[in-house]
Amino acid sequence: MSLDRRSGCPINLSLEVFGDRWSLVILRDMIFGGRRHFRELLNGSMEGIASNILADRLKRLMELGMLTKADDPSHKQKAIYSLTEMAITLVPILAHLGAWGRVWLPTSEELSIRAELLEKGGPPMWEKFMDELRHEHLGEPAAPTAGPSVRATLQAAYEAVVASKARAASPAA
Repeated sequence: MSLDRRSGCPINLSLEVFGDRWSLVILRDMIFGGRRHFRELLNGSMEGIASNILADRLKRLMELGMLTKADDPSHKQKAIYSLTEMAITLVPILAHLGAWGRVWLPTSEELSIRAELLEKGGPPMWEKFMDELRHEHLGEPAAPTAGPSVRATLQAAYEAVVASKARAASPAA
């Protein structure tokens, strides 16, 4: 896919890739949510993307070389989307965006806990996460690690905040 390039500025070119309201959300859901099927991306995103927009953005992300699509061996009528190295290397950028949003925007505690952990974990955590994504999406050998995966750590923190808020909201017995 060729971009209509207004200039050769790297910020401009990046915005031409990610400047729509859905591309980064789709990549976020694939990276952090582990969503790889159309239906998971359609129904799993709290922002409520329309199916035609999702189909268009997935096609565009594939044309840009950020995603690949293959038949799902577990189901004849499903396709599975995979991140490419180009998309996996967005982890530090997404971590910085999340950190910035936590400081300057009215985020919710449960939806910002992942950003907080990624910010605190810094480059070592980002590298570990990218290695995990390379294994999951590119089939690279898994690096030996101790403890839970980064995605599992982030999900557990999210669930802990949700549970804590639920306990605080429930009337005392």
